[in-house]
Amino acid sequence: MSDHYDIIIIGGGITGLSAATTAARLGMNTLILTGQVLGGHLVSIEKIDGFPGHPEGVPGFDLCPATEEAAAEAGAEFVAEDATALEQTADGWKVTCESGEYSAAAVVLAMGTSLKTLGVPGEAEFFGKGVSHCASCDAPMLKGKDVVVVGGGDSALQEALTLVPVCSTVTIVTAAQALTAQAAYQAQIEEAANVEVKTGTKVSSIDGDGAVTGITLSGAGGEEQRKVDSVFVFIGLEPASTILPGELKDEAGFVIANTAMRTVKPGLFAAGTIRSGAAFRAASAAGEGAAAAIAARGEIQAG
Repeated sequence: MSDHYDIIIIGGGITGLSAATTAARLGMNTLILTGQVLGGHLVSIEKIDGFPGHPEGVPGFDLCPATEEAAAEAGAEFVAEDATALEQTADGWKVTCESGEYSAAAVVLAMGTSLKTLGVPGEAEFFGKGVSHCASCDAPMLKGKDVVVVGGGDSALQEALTLVPVCSTVTIVTAAQALTAQAAYQAQIEEAANVEVKTGTKVSSIDGDGAVTGITLSGAGGEEQRKVDSVFVFIGLEPASTILPGELKDEAGFVIANTAMRTVKPGLFAAGTIRSGAAFRAASAAGEGAAAAIAARGEIQAG
């Protein structure tokens, strides 16, 4: 492997893989730092809706490997590490990771987001022992069980719909006064006989003894304890932007970039869910990755 590239993409989700595929196909010497989980959040989603060419939806564990294969066939090089530092140089950018330093004329920031946590007692203690972020991973073990999904957005309802055919009961808990997921998901939830939705309700603790055995909720009616076998947490996303200086980010930590994915720094682009104003849809994330690669090539050619 070289240590200098035309373009380095940081992030191995659908945005980064799309950027790497596009960049390599445009003839750029391309490196993608994928991190430890190739495919990001999407790889654990049972059905991704609204992605072009897949009218019935597509599993993330099919879409992401296919996009990875396309990037590899186009000539992109892969390093399964996270970037630990980013530094502007006289002729571009230097990216540091565990295995060493790499430089490039342009960099695409596609690190995406991480899942927010509740921060309540029992959440960390029982992670992997009933607390989960992956319904498609754990559903086969929960046949006939009672589960809680925390959150009211698209991700929460997608996970709930994965659990509905398997579990005895699925309770959706959100602190908001109404679900915020798209109407198509809400309609499916309303049709499911084994789903209960509790709005205006917070999680006080996740209870257990070696593994999850229950959950304590608080709402307008006071505190309530329920016996459950698993708790799935999907309450929002935080940008994975800790290595970036504040001048690149908005107040929430998302990277500010224009519609061409350009940041305020030359040769530095941001795409996908790390970008301030992102649509948080798989199709748009892939499109932004491609757009960032195209804009980067234009900037490199302009010299």
